[in-house]
Formats: sequence, C-alpha cells, structure tokens
Amino acid sequence: MGAGDWALLMVAATAAGWVDAVVGGGGLILLPALFLVAPQLTPQAALATNKLTAICGTGAAVLTFARRIPLRWPVLGPAALVAALASAAGAAAVSLIDRSVFVPLVMVVLVAVAVFVAARPTLGVTTTRRPSLLRLATVTLTAAAVIGFYDGILGPGTGTFLILIFASLLGAEFVQSAAMAKVLNFGSNLGALVLFAVAGHVWWALGLTLAVCNVAGSVLGSRTALARGAGFVRIVLLIVVVAMVIRLGIEQFG
Repeated sequence: MGAGDWALLMVAATAAGWVDAVVGGGGLILLPALFLVAPQLTPQAALATNKLTAICGTGAAVLTFARRIPLRWPVLGPAALVAALASAAGAAAVSLIDRSVFVPLVMVVLVAVAVFVAARPTLGVTTTRRPSLLRLATVTLTAAAVIGFYDGILGPGTGTFLILIFASLLGAEFVQSAAMAKVLNFGSNLGALVLFAVAGHVWWALGLTLAVCNVAGSVLGSRTALARGAGFVRIVLLIVVVAMVIRLGIEQFG
C-alpha cells in the first residue's frame, strides 16, 4: 500500500472511532475503506482486522466514559462476558446464515429504529427512571446475549442497538446508554476477535496501526458526547441509522 492508501485508512479509522464512541456504527466507515484499499483481504480477514482496531477504540471509550459516568459494574462486568461468549458463537455460526435473508431483516429493524427515535423526541434526552437491580440485570444480560450474537454474525449497528435498548427499556439518557453500550461492545468485540485470531484471520500489523487512530477518534468522540449531551447524541444516532440502512442496501441490492 502506498502513502495515500495509508492516509485514507488512518482517516477512516479515526472517523470510525469517533462515530463508534458516540452512537456505534464505526464499522460502516472502516470496513469499506479496508475493502477499497486492500482488496486482497478476505471478508474474514477484513472483519477480523476491523475487530482488532475497534476493540482498542472501544476500550479507550470505556475508560473515558467511566471517568465521568457512574457505571454499575456488578451487572455490566458479567454482561460483557456474556456478550463475548455470544459474539464468539455468532462468529462461529456466520457460515450458517443466509445473508440474502438476514441483511434485509436488519434493514427493516434499522428503519423501525429511526422511526421510533424520530417519533419520540424525549427518548434518551433525560433519565426517566432508575431501574431496579433486577430489571437492569435482566435487560442488560439479555441484550448482551442477543446483540452480542448479532455482532459476531454480522455486526453493523451493534452499539446503536444497545443504546436504544438501554434508553427505551431502562430509561437511561443517551450518554449514559452510550457508556453502558461501550462496555458490552468491548466484550462482543473481544469474543469475535479471539475466534478470528485462533482461525488466523487477523492482520495484526495493519489492525494495530489503525488502532492508534481509532483510539484517538474514540477518545474525541467520547469527550464530544459528554460535552454536547444527549440531544447531540440523538441527532448523530439518527444520521448513523439512516447511513447504515443506505450502506446495507447498497451491499445487498447494488
């Protein structure tokens, strides 16, 4: 790869880290860039290398959010482990899924998410209630299992789905939801990465190089979300959801 190729990937990795930290969906930026610049990558290698890059940025986002947002680690810690196991299971089962059927279903869900968020302007803007420990554990562990599996088997919008679940079912505002989502997303990234690494799909030098840029973007995105608040996150979330629908549509029907 030439200098221009590296510059494109570094910019994409930085932008992906920023978007991922705010609302999720960074893979929609970095994965197409990887396929464009390095067409010799197999789909498994591109996904695996993206997971390596993303887990570094996600870890940085968790640390940044944790300094400012109170997180209930006795629930989130085990949930991250569940997400890791579910994601590994999803990555192992990826060959069993018919993408021609699965991707349109995801697109329908994303459109429903956009309509849901647009129709409820107060969703995620303020904290509506503090959930009981039982409700928090039930919602968080279930989301970790279901969305973690989805992250391993396909992935786009994992963080976005988690944010919406925490905002709608736990009454958390979007910044709090984003912080919680990053913890589970770290687990799901780890589970898929371990499986990909064992299979030998990870391009370590490329992934770790891009991880430096992804971490920088992730820290900036986390700080932006903390500084600008839930209203800003809501706007970015809607933009990213629409972008995900368009991107998946191009991949599926283009």
